[in-house]
Amino acid sequence: MNQTEVQDFVAGLDEVQQEDNYGYRFFFVGDDHRVAFVTIGYEDNEFDTVSQLNREGVFRVNIGVSKATFQALLPEAAATTPDYAALNVFLPHPHYARQHYLCILNPAGDNATRTRELIVEAHGLAAARQRGRSRPD
Repeated sequence: MNQTEVQDFVAGLDEVQQEDNYGYRFFFVGDDHRVAFVTIGYEDNEFDTVSQLNREGVFRVNIGVSKATFQALLPEAAATTPDYAALNVFLPHPHYARQHYLCILNPAGDNATRTRELIVEAHGLAAARQRGRSRPD
């Protein structure tokens, strides 16, 4: 998957809105832009250089999944020191792993398929949060 394919896939889900800031594209469900369910980093910034996104064609997909999914996919996340510049490997997010965000640079092959599945899960979680916020008290 290239960056445009990932962006188009995410943008094609229900009620998705997006914003660009700090070299990232943020994807939200609905107009409450508090928590992005997916971000795509496409360049380094002063806060994040760990993935070396200034390399030609390199981008990072960050996905907010459930705790169960995070732990199943990355059972050793707390015990390892990831190489955040590695391509096509699921890793705990360098800054938001505690919130169950994972990341992958340039997903390909089976990991591209898994990335789509994880994005759909993240979208469902975000949509459920959005519905919960919009309920009257």
